[in-house]
Amino acid sequence: MDLNLHLLNNPNLRPRDEVRIDRVEAVPFPDGRRVHVEVEVTPFRERPNLEITMRNEQGRNVGEASVIATMTFKMEFNLHLRGITDPAGHYAVEVALYYDDPHAPQDQRRVEFTIPSSPENA
Repeated sequence: MDLNLHLLNNPNLRPRDEVRIDRVEAVPFPDGRRVHVEVEVTPFRERPNLEITMRNEQGRNVGEASVIATMTFKMEFNLHLRGITDPAGHYAVEVALYYDDPHAPQDQRRVEFTIPSSPENA
């Protein structure tokens, strides 16, 4: 298959120990109930795993996603806020990149965002 050959011969692909999270962005939807998350990682030879967790200002997990052996360097997700009556407030999205052990990530990123009060969020 051409794609595999192209990827295997690509000199920009990094070995597993050099793979990092390059960018994380979190943007709430106008309804305040969902958050659009974009993640970019270093171009890789071996496919990494990601754990994505969204927390409220008290540190409570209000949304999450697991990505096993991602096939792309740029990813987009829509996370839904869970168990929140009024979504207005401060939040953080934490992304951990790992290969073997999710409890020992080789890179992590955290971005904060705010969902404003609005009639749409009620």
